Amino acid sequence: MAEIVSTNDTLGGAPRIEGRRIGVHHIAKRVRDAGDSPEQVAADYDLDIADVYRALVYYYDHADEMHQIQAECQSVPDELSVVRGPEDLDSKTQSEPEA
Repeated sequence: MAEIVSTNDTLGGAPRIEGRRIGVHHIAKRVRDAGDSPEQVAADYDLDIADVYRALVYYYDHADEMHQIQAECQSVPDELSVVRGPEDLDSKTQSEPEA
């Protein structure tokens, strides 16, 4: 069985299963949002079932932290922009068609 750890150099410091790059929020998303069973998640990631349940317990015990991590995963950093169509592009960055 692995512990839940957080290190700045892996997953940006988000809690994860020790020795793996599988975040607690990834496991919770699969079980809660996708409706996958803990057994299926364990099989897909080659984890002990206890590790999946440990991640879920951590998720629920640290709800505020998990909501913050999820919000950060869904946000776009200030230095980036979202382009949905041509009207979102700056006219200076659009290339001129060749004649």
